Amino acid sequence: MPFQIQPISEFVVKPSLPAALSRLPEIATNVLWSWDHQLRALFRRLDPVMWRETHNPVLMLSRLKPEVLERAAADARYLAVYRRACERFDSYMQAQPAYEDDRLIAYFSMEYGLAECMPIYSGGLGVLSGDHMKSSSDENYPLVGVGLLYQKGYFQQSLNSDGWQQERTPVNDFYQLPVLPVLREDGTELKVSVRMPGGEVWIKVWQMMVGRVKLYLMDTNIAENGAADYRDITDQLYGGDAHTRIRQEIVLGIGGLRALWAMGLKPNVFHMNEGHSAFMPLERTRLLMAEQGLSFSEAFETARASNIFTTHTSVPAGIDLFDGGLVYEYLNAYCHEAGIPIDQLFALGRRNPSDNSERYSMAILAMKASSYRNAVSLLHGDVSREMWADLWPGLPVEEVPITSVTNGIHLPTMLYGELAMLYDHYLQPDWRERYTDPRLWDDVADIPARELWEVHRKQKRQLIQFVRERSVKAAERRNASVAETRRLEQVLDPDAFTIGFARRFATYKRATLIFRDVARLKKLLNDRNRPVQIIIAGKAHPKDHPGKTLIREIVQLSRDPELAQHLVFVEDYSLQVAREMVQGVDLWLNNPRRGEEACGTSGMKAAINGVPNLSILDGWWDEAYEADLGFALGDRDIYEPGQDEFHASGIYSILENEILPMYFQRGEDGLPLEWLERVKNCIRKISPQFNAQRMIREYMHRLYEPAYAASRQHREHDYAYSRRKAAWAQKVEAAWERVGFADMGPKPQGLLISGERLSLRVTVELAGLEPDDVRVEALVGAVSPGGALAGSEVIPLVAGERKGTACVYTCEYRPRQTGRLGYGLRISPNHFTDPLARPCGSLIRWG
Repeated sequence: MPFQIQPISEFVVKPSLPAALSRLPEIATNVLWSWDHQLRALFRRLDPVMWRETHNPVLMLSRLKPEVLERAAADARYLAVYRRACERFDSYMQAQPAYEDDRLIAYFSMEYGLAECMPIYSGGLGVLSGDHMKSSSDENYPLVGVGLLYQKGYFQQSLNSDGWQQERTPVNDFYQLPVLPVLREDGTELKVSVRMPGGEVWIKVWQMMVGRVKLYLMDTNIAENGAADYRDITDQLYGGDAHTRIRQEIVLGIGGLRALWAMGLKPNVFHMNEGHSAFMPLERTRLLMAEQGLSFSEAFETARASNIFTTHTSVPAGIDLFDGGLVYEYLNAYCHEAGIPIDQLFALGRRNPSDNSERYSMAILAMKASSYRNAVSLLHGDVSREMWADLWPGLPVEEVPITSVTNGIHLPTMLYGELAMLYDHYLQPDWRERYTDPRLWDDVADIPARELWEVHRKQKRQLIQFVRERSVKAAERRNASVAETRRLEQVLDPDAFTIGFARRFATYKRATLIFRDVARLKKLLNDRNRPVQIIIAGKAHPKDHPGKTLIREIVQLSRDPELAQHLVFVEDYSLQVAREMVQGVDLWLNNPRRGEEACGTSGMKAAINGVPNLSILDGWWDEAYEADLGFALGDRDIYEPGQDEFHASGIYSILENEILPMYFQRGEDGLPLEWLERVKNCIRKISPQFNAQRMIREYMHRLYEPAYAASRQHREHDYAYSRRKAAWAQKVEAAWERVGFADMGPKPQGLLISGERLSLRVTVELAGLEPDDVRVEALVGAVSPGGALAGSEVIPLVAGERKGTACVYTCEYRPRQTGRLGYGLRISPNHFTDPLARPCGSLIRWG
């Protein structure tokens, strides 16, 4: 055990490198190597075994013996690789920026999955954040990331002899990772502080280069924080109690923004990836009040105009909620010092601001503090609008201003090796730069079936060898019997049809669905003519006992003599395990309860590697599915209790009657030609659409650019627009009780013939407001049997004749459909031009 003495005088020692290899540390501390195959080769060639064990160039450079580096510096072959890597690195880093103006986007996320050696992520949310950073770098967008640097990161998983999940949390040595402390101009380390109930908490700021963009990570485990409670704020991702969580979110949202300000970075677009960073808009509001002399309402509206919130949650249980007393304890002093009314703080985090018993929601705070909000798939957009509709009372669900940007995966990270080399031969030479172009993927048709088949067979053999080695090591750690270890050395068959299932073990993902009828499954797996095997991986949250129970059930089933050679649970799911699996299995299985998977990206990773999906029509698969590239499980009904039996039977039936006959049907050349055609369709259709480059471009054009324009508008002329808008909003709110329809005008009589005009004329009492202060609209659509409007469209009425304090609004409308139609009339403040930017709680009056 380390001997504790105080004080300690610290210093840092860097590895000594030959002059000929002097740029290795620069390349090692930029995780561009995690998606550039030439840069990876630079380190892999130095010591292939150490690379496989660490996937960490920084650690390798500190461990490699001097003679190894000297030998490489004298090797003409290695120097040629080194020079090409340096040229490639420089070419990438020196590319022309996408924008030359002052825009800067700040992206806040609780976790980032960027590389195996940086365990500061837990699952899909973190990997998505990492892909967001990587794709921003590839596009050379002006973006910086903000997150937390966890001393222990997320846990490593092991299983005991009973199959119960155990958690290990190795301590990260930041000086052996691709991160560097941020330094001030005088060479001292940058630190910022936030106030907590027990005093000041100091935050050390680290920088991680992600290609061309920078990720800033907050660290509280420093000597200035004497109290263990405050040093441990950034101890572990999703660890601790409610106090730990709210402290982490204060450090992320408030401390993260202060770090950017301390570095002289003044972003003008702010993106919250989930609600963990939702205190950030409060700090923006405080800064605008302090630096620009704005009132709270002026500052909050200015901040809101350029905030974006992405929700990844489909169920209320996935949202951070805090007791009101806890929020008061941690933020009352902050609000008092900042001049932010405490009642406003609580109103921003509750559905019903007047309900003091309602718990404080970080998602609601983020919704109310943002002008732009998005879900992460088309179906998730529908679910989110329904889930959050009551934040916009009086607004039809389909108009709730939550759009969707479907997630994508960073293709260069998840696609390399044998398949990428095959693409080098048959796709266009610049396919790695043009992979978002659908036309490029038409050349997949030219890949000979034999070569595609052999590449996949090789990747499957590599996967099986990887699983065997990993399983044997895990067995040895738990002192398994010699017989068990020998079995694992031979587990799985390279010629068997291989199903992969890997994801977080939340119960809604139904990991054990395929085991619902074990007898039927055994018959499938043990068919000598059509053998099948299953590889499963995933972690349950340390406090999720139902999830841990599912893992134990699977592990115990894998020890059944009739399943032992056909079923494996791979411990400690990670980026490396995911990459091996999506490249080597034959089919990717995904069976969540429909409507509860926001997007899901593991199936995308499988698809771009030529692995078809068998999946519930949920998340991304609901919009991607076509009959010639994968298989759909169930229909498009939202999940209801009792469907598990139906869906399990569907898995068996599709495997028995469609998938296995297709896979094992061989032509004269011994190839499953129909299956390989489906593989090609999968690659051709999924790769150009469901990638992170398409995703980040959507964010830029649909959300970042309008948010940037709004930011500029608010900042012009010493925030004159912000001041006018706040005064206008106050005027409208004061008059609103007296605003209404004075005369609804004549209603349509009799029948209309298709093509004829419907004339609408209403008189609105404005109570001292101007005609342009309100928008008057008709909602026109078909009338359902229940008397509701369906498939409606919004028709604006135009202001015309004034009648004292009232105004006449009219429009002429040609119905686009026939049948039983109806309309409703409404008045709302005219305080936004983009329907997506409609504030929460907007005033609406229906006639």
